[in-house]
Amino acid sequence: MKEEQTPAALSIPEETLLKWEARGIKRRDFIKFCTATTAALALPITLVPRVAQAIEDNRVPVIWVELQSCTGDTEAFLRANQPTAAEIILDTLSIEYAETIMAAAGHQAEKSKDDAIKKYQGKYIAIVEGSIPRDGAYCCVGGKSALAIVKEVCGNAAATIAVGNCAAFGGLPAAAPNPTGAMSVQEAVPGATVINLPGCPVNATNLTATVVHFLTFGKLPATDKLGRPLFAHGKRIHDNCERRSHFDAGQHAEAFGDPGHRQGWCLYKLGCKGPETFHNCPTCRYNEGVSWPVMAGHGCIGCSEPGFWDTMSPFYRRLPQVPGFGIETTADQIGLGLAAATAVAFGAHGVASALRKNEHDSKEG
Repeated sequence: MKEEQTPAALSIPEETLLKWEARGIKRRDFIKFCTATTAALALPITLVPRVAQAIEDNRVPVIWVELQSCTGDTEAFLRANQPTAAEIILDTLSIEYAETIMAAAGHQAEKSKDDAIKKYQGKYIAIVEGSIPRDGAYCCVGGKSALAIVKEVCGNAAATIAVGNCAAFGGLPAAAPNPTGAMSVQEAVPGATVINLPGCPVNATNLTATVVHFLTFGKLPATDKLGRPLFAHGKRIHDNCERRSHFDAGQHAEAFGDPGHRQGWCLYKLGCKGPETFHNCPTCRYNEGVSWPVMAGHGCIGCSEPGFWDTMSPFYRRLPQVPGFGIETTADQIGLGLAAATAVAFGAHGVASALRKNEHDSKEG
């Protein structure tokens, strides 16, 4: 039976859909991928055909290096299947070097990287995972320091994507006392074109969308002052959180497992850093878009913010008087004020209703 056609499907050339079907990818999945990615980038639906064409026409070389990292960002990306990033993007990109997934090892692996840098100089995308130690005694690969590697790889790339908080801001390795002198990609290679996709780990949808934007427009998406793409980090988690109404009503869980926690009340008092964190977790989510930490009952730890291991801890305690966000200082009073105002309003409504009823009864009498 022929699959149902959507407006997006009707606008994508039939030959493009047939090519992806020949690769074993259903047209419904491809259309869903293009539509979801276009939406994630906050682009109009009319650009879906252009996104589809860009994915079809381009096969961009990628050099993915891992330095001081836990490989969580690679694992998150490889397990993404909403949309089908592993099937579509990995088929679109030419992965020239990536320690976790490449068959080569040792000198052969390093030769692959060196050959790719020379062959595709200025034309490949560099993806860096993990922070870079200033001290050359740490994180040496193939006899080269991490700093030397990232300077060579990022310095010759068309664009660099720093995935995860470690690459974007230093992450856990840079937490006090920072024994390795860990730093971000931008600090290590200040002259490179870098976009930061922080998170612990990075959300695969945001990585996919960033790559697709580059394929479609030939440039990286617009960023905030911290080099993060606005489509993913333009709003606070607090602004789109499904528990926001409980915050406004002053309904806070006081302890994990208490009645408020079980009823989905706000986790702010349990240390949720959503009001200070800019990320699209509530709308993008994880695990095929099924859930995210706050939805699952755990407060946000601010993993997309600079130095979050130091600035956001203790993770299970509220941070009072956070600079730039005054609402936290009155979080306890907001609910009380609203409750009082509501009580007054209901009281006034009740008195008015009673007066109207008495007036009506007296007229009938």
